[in-house]
Formats: sequence, C-alpha cells, structure tokens
Amino acid sequence: MKQRESLWEAYLKRGFSRRNFLKGCVALTSLMGLGTDMLTKVVEAAETKPLPVVIWIHGHECTGCDESFIRSGAPLASDVVLTNIALEYDHLLSAACGAPFEAHLDETIQKYNGQYILAVEGAVSTKDNGIYCMSGGHTFTHLLQKAAAGAAAIIAYGTCAAYGGIQAAKPNPTGSAGIKMFVGGKPVVNVPGCPPIPEVMTGVVMHVALFGNVPPLDGQGRPKQFYGNRIHDTCYRRPFFDAGMFAETFDDEGAKAGWCLYKLGCRGPETYNSCGNLRWWQGMSYPIQSGAPCIGCSNANFWDEAPFTDRLPKYDKIGDADKIGVGLAAATAVGVAGHAVASIIQRNQRDNLLENENGHGGEH
Repeated sequence: MKQRESLWEAYLKRGFSRRNFLKGCVALTSLMGLGTDMLTKVVEAAETKPLPVVIWIHGHECTGCDESFIRSGAPLASDVVLTNIALEYDHLLSAACGAPFEAHLDETIQKYNGQYILAVEGAVSTKDNGIYCMSGGHTFTHLLQKAAAGAAAIIAYGTCAAYGGIQAAKPNPTGSAGIKMFVGGKPVVNVPGCPPIPEVMTGVVMHVALFGNVPPLDGQGRPKQFYGNRIHDTCYRRPFFDAGMFAETFDDEGAKAGWCLYKLGCRGPETYNSCGNLRWWQGMSYPIQSGAPCIGCSNANFWDEAPFTDRLPKYDKIGDADKIGVGLAAATAVGVAGHAVASIIQRNQRDNLLENENGHGGEH
C-alpha cells in the first residue's frame, strides 16, 4: 500500500456520496455492538484515521475462520477487505504467493512497525520444535513471534488461535496451544468459535481499526459486546426450559415442536456467544434453530467434553434440568395465579368504587 487513506477518502475515491458514507457508519456502529451515542465518534474516526494495515497469518487450523469471514453479510467481506482495511498479507485471500509474497510480508512488518493489526487463525504447534506446522520454510511459532513483535494489537480468530482448538484434543500429539503465550505482552483479543460468526469477526477488526484500541474484554479476553450473553439467555427455546419441557430424543414430539434441547446435551447454559442474536448466513439460522444442540464451540477445551449428547449435569455446571424446569414452572404458575387473584381484587375494588360514586350521584 503506497498511501494510507481514511475510510471517508476511500468512499470518495469510489464515487460514493456523503449519505452513503453516513449510512455505512451507522451500519458499522451497529455491527461493532455500540450504542447510537457512539455514532459521532465512529464518523469522526472514519473521516480522519487512515485505514489500518492488517496482516493475517495461519497456523495449525482448517481455514474455517477465513471461510466464515468471507461470508460476512453486513458489511460484505469484500467491502471490508477492499474499502475498510488494508489487508497486506493473508495466505488464503491473497493472490500472490511464494518468495515475493514472503518478502512483502517482511517489508510490511518493517514499514508499519507498531501500527498494524495482526490477525491470527490457527493454533501454535509446539511438539518436536513445531515441525508439524510450517510456513514459508519456518515453523509457525517463528512466523507468529516475528509478526507479533511489531503489531499494535492481535486478534485471535477462532477457538484454535484462542485455546488450541480441536487439534489440541487429548492426547494432543502435535502439542497445539493458543497463541497468547507466544506473543509477549501484546494485547490479544480472543474471538473464539469453530468458526466464529462472520459479523463478529468483521466487527472486532473494525473496532480496533477505527478506535485504535481493543474493545472492552471479559476475563477470557473476549469482546464483551459479542460474548456478554450466554446462548441460553437469547435462545428462542428458553421458555420451554423454564417450563420444564425438554426433547428426550432427536425425533420425538418435543423435538419436532421445538422444545428445549438441554437433555440432548445442549451447552447453551454455559456458552457465551452471539449465535442467538446474530445467527449465521446473514441472520438466517444457527445450530439450535436447526435442531442441533449447542456444543459450546467457543469454550476452551470443548473438544474434550464429548460425547456432545451428554447432558450438562454430568459436569455439575448448573444442576438437574428436571428440577430446574419443574421449579421454574411451579414458580411461574404461582406468579400467574397471584397475578390473577390481584386482578380480580382490583376489578372488584373498581366496581365497588363506581357503584359508590353512582349511588352518591343519585343522592345529590
């Protein structure tokens, strides 16, 4: 990239109007999980800050996170790559390859030292000096440490980069691990999921790009705006859980009627993610909506909690679903009955008051 331009300058170069630019800023504000009170700051940043240089490297993984990213619908991944960021290096999305491409990586690291965003997809393979994952003739550990040294911030895309991923499952023959212990004291934003939701991936990189800092993080380094709620909290099947109505098998009448999948192993009560809010494929669906329990793919070590059809009480996380459901149902029934009694009392009081007023009116 010869000259770094702002998002506003990129819009002008492509012939977009000011109105289109502002609409794009509104969409970005929503995408980043921010309130409308932040819109003016987003506009200001988009007008003045140069597009961020992004280096995206791949470790021990399946490229599923990249595949998810290119399916982002709001904004389109093509808009992010071609307009909103300056993606200088990516094994999967770049047209270049070979020695010239690796030389460009070195030039980018040197030219934008301390300024670029490093996106990392995949785990670090540590067994046998890291030979199970090589890139450009070097181990991925070498590439990661070289790229991380000059990064302003690092985004760990996917459960592999965050926690080690499926290849870290017992007995973990390649010694796969998350990236955090290999990047020194650099700030790392964990965006777990197998793969992460596309719009979450774009939302996080745009937050760092526009504001120059990482978003508010929880105790596991995840952005709170996307990992602040459990799947259970936003699940449309939650009323059935509260009522103690659970599918017992995948093909029983309860499953066909959309009852809660907790007894079939759903990890929703312990999994933090935005699947129930954003869903997948531009909001069309997500696993629970298709009848499959959440397997907790954004949780550390989820791969070692198989079989995924085992119900959670086995892990002593939230207790017995039957007792919880029945208790909540009983409490709900008591609440409904209490509300009905209160309504009847209020109606009788109102009727008596009206009768008294009418009676007094007759006396006058």
